[in-house]
Parts: sequence; C-alpha cells; structure tokens
Amino acid sequence: MTIVRHELKQGRTAFLIWCGCIAALLGICIFLFPEMKGEMDTVSEMFASMGVFTAAFGMDKLNFGTLTGYYAIECGNVLGLGGAFYAAIIATDVLSKEERMHTADFLLTHPLGRVRVMTEKLASVLIRIVLLNLLIYGISVLSMAAVGEAIPWKEINLLHLAYFLMQLELAGICFGISAFLRRGSVSIGLGIAVLMYFMNLIANITESAKDLKYLTPFGFCDGALIAAEGKLDGVVLAAGMALEALGILAAYLKYPKKDIA
Repeated sequence: MTIVRHELKQGRTAFLIWCGCIAALLGICIFLFPEMKGEMDTVSEMFASMGVFTAAFGMDKLNFGTLTGYYAIECGNVLGLGGAFYAAIIATDVLSKEERMHTADFLLTHPLGRVRVMTEKLASVLIRIVLLNLLIYGISVLSMAAVGEAIPWKEINLLHLAYFLMQLELAGICFGISAFLRRGSVSIGLGIAVLMYFMNLIANITESAKDLKYLTPFGFCDGALIAAEGKLDGVVLAAGMALEALGILAAYLKYPKKDIA
C-alpha cells in the first residue's frame, strides 16, 4: 500500500482545503437558517413563480421554510458542486500526472505491475472521497444540532448518500479518462464536472432532453426531488453505476498497454 500512502500524503493539503471550504460553507448556511426561517414563506412563493429557473433547480417541489427544503437547495448545491469538483480533479489527475510531472519513469520501473499501480491509485481516490463525505456529514449534523433544529435524518441521509454516489460515479468516469491523457490537468476534471452539472439542468428544463439525466451523475442526486419523494431514483442510479464501472474498466484496459511518454 505504499502508493496509497504516498497519494494520500501528497494530496493531504488539497484535501484539507477542499474539505474545510465545503464544510465551512455548509456550516454557515445552516447557521443562517434560524434567522431566515421566518421569511422563507415569501421566498418560496417568489421562487415558485420563476418559470424555467424554478424547474431547473426543482424549487417548486420544496418549502424553504423547512430545514429539509432549505438544506436540499442551499446546502445541496454547495455539497454537490464542491464534492463533484474535488472528485473529478483528483480522479482525472491520478494517472495522467505521472507523465505530466515526468515521474512515470521512476514509478513504473519498480517491481510493480501497472494493474497494481492503478488499483492503489484508484483506492487512494476512493479513500479521499469517503473521508471527505464522512467529515462533511459530521459537520452538517453537528451544525443542525447546534442551531437547535430537529434533524430530518431520513432526508439528510438520503441526500448525503446521493452526493457520495455521485462523486463515486464522476470519479470512475474521470479515472477512465485519466488513463487516456498524457498531459492531463485539473481544468479537464473541472470541465467534465461542469458539463455534467449543466446536462442535468437541461434535463430538468427541457422535456425533450430529459433522458440526459441518465448520462450525468447529477441526475440521481437532485436534492429537491429526493427531499420531496424521500427516495433515490433507482433507474437513474443504476445507469450511473454502470457508467462508473465502464469508466474504471476502460482505464484497466487502456493503461496496462499504454505507451508511456
């Protein structure tokens, strides 16, 4: 597990920064809720009449005056985008950086097969995503308790599970892409995450494009839909897990045969 430890140590600073920023933003949002709760009925009515914007974010399905509705929209966007960006960046960079940083000659001349190198690097990505979500979940629950609100356990658990699975899918897709890159950069991972996010918005807005939700990990972590229905969309989730598996499989087929520059 030498490579796993090295990757975790190398990415420690970035992990702490991303985790700290996401947790801080979530904490601030939650601590603002008691002050804003009395005005949320007016806000809900205003958002419900904003047409396309309302449909894109599912704000017509929720009551902003409840912690569940507020958390699904305000905190959900922070967690969704922040977690997606982090997962995409580390997964896109984990294989391609060896060529970009000219460290492939050192790493791949060791008595380690490429499959083992890939497996340990993938494990390091998964460990960081798991730790990120555990820490953020803990901060969110503690913040809710600190402001004296009753914690809607079912909805909160479903929301965090959905965002965790979304990050895993995005990481799997980006890991596959990383195997094909020679000079990968964080901008590629960010670009993929942003593309997936807007694909989900388009699917929410346009009836003719609703099938796009099967191609984006944001399709099954729609906070408004989860909070309103109290469940995940199993069909969209299954499609997402299939895309994740295909991404990882593509990496394992490509990288062992890749001509490393």
